[in-house]
Amino acid sequence: MEFKIEKLKNYTLIQVLEEKLDTHIAPTLKSELVLVSGNGEKNIVLDLSKCRYCDSSGLSAILVANRLCKNANGTFVLTGLNDAVERLITISQLDTVLNITGSLEEAVKLFAEPVN
Repeated sequence: MEFKIEKLKNYTLIQVLEEKLDTHIAPTLKSELVLVSGNGEKNIVLDLSKCRYCDSSGLSAILVANRLCKNANGTFVLTGLNDAVERLITISQLDTVLNITGSLEEAVKLFAEPVN
């Protein structure tokens, strides 16, 4: 299984279960993202904590997720980056475009209901 997708109250969590987000996995991830978005989900958390490597096709899938959420007036959050993946995102200057959190807990807090 390449992904685990959970529809939660305020967002959908997609966990990549492979060590490499590359040309073998990225097209399937893009398809899943389009399906999730097509089902009306506008907030997506993409957890890459199991992922040790990402190439340009993986970055492309991440950007697709970001664009789908933006177009739906939602929020896309990337979390669980290891050093190599984080370096690639920084070198690509995507760290200035993407919402990135250090942990899944931080990402989830972004979607927490405000307390009255």
